[in-house]
Formats: sequence, structure tokens, C-alpha cells
Amino acid sequence: MHAPRVAACIALGANIGEPVRQVEAAFSALAALPDTRLIARSSLYRSAPVGYADQPDFVNAVAIIETALAPQALLDALLGIERAHGRVRDFANAPRTLDLDIVLYGDRVVRDPGLTIPHARMLERAFVMLPLSEIAPDAVVPGHGVVRELAARVDAASVAQLQRMPA
Repeated sequence: MHAPRVAACIALGANIGEPVRQVEAAFSALAALPDTRLIARSSLYRSAPVGYADQPDFVNAVAIIETALAPQALLDALLGIERAHGRVRDFANAPRTLDLDIVLYGDRVVRDPGLTIPHARMLERAFVMLPLSEIAPDAVVPGHGVVRELAARVDAASVAQLQRMPA
């Protein structure tokens, strides 16, 4: 018997190396995860860094995957993809070759050490909410509301769409 599949939303970001190429490669890596398929991908967006400002702008996107991986197994797989792309965790909000975060996992709420779903700061981050709204405007953030409405409330001044998602 197969494990049930869940739609999960993954935020992608990079700002050192070749960020556009790295985010594009991450979409492929997500699609290649076991028991997982890529359902949708947003356009790419450029955003100003948050927290530590003395670094290059980020390239961001959001993917929707359908996966049989449990939340912790999915997180472990995402950390493996980050490491394969040269991610080093020097300090909080440091520049990075690739950052992958689970922002939604079906309608589940997870509060475990090292894993919070929905992502704790997603509602404040236009670089997550705009691409998420592009591909899943009717998705629900448990305990908060519909993505389209939540995205309309974020300050999007530091975010710009770079390219439209492929048809």
C-alpha cells in the first residue's frame, strides 16, 4: 500500500554563485525526490535581503510538490539538496547558494524542534507570499486564511518579478 500523497509548498531562494541557475536546478531536484512529483512552479522573483542587509539580492520562487514523504523526511531531503548545492550555514540570514523551506504541508500544522509548518515567517515575506499567490492563490494557510488575501497584505516594495513561469 502506498503512503498518501500530500501537496506541499516549498520556498526556494539563492543569492550567491549563480542564483537563477541554482533555483532552476532546485526545481529539478525537487521533482527527483522519491515518491514526489513537481506540480507547479512560480515565476522567479528578485528580492532585497532580509535581516543581514550587506549581501546581494536574492532570486526566489515557490514550488508545489505532491509527496508521500512525511514532513521530517521532506525536510531532511531538502537539507540534502541544499548541501549538494554548496549551502553553508555561517550565521543567521547569511548569503546562500540555496535555501529551501517547507512553507505549507497540506493542511497540517507542525511544531517540532527544527520544523515549523506553516513556516513561522512566511506571512511577513513578500518573496514567499507573491510567488505562492501566483501558483496557489486559493490555498489556505492553517489558522491564518487564504493565500490570495494574505499576499495582498504584505509589503511587496522590495520584490520584483524577474520572469514569468513557463507555460
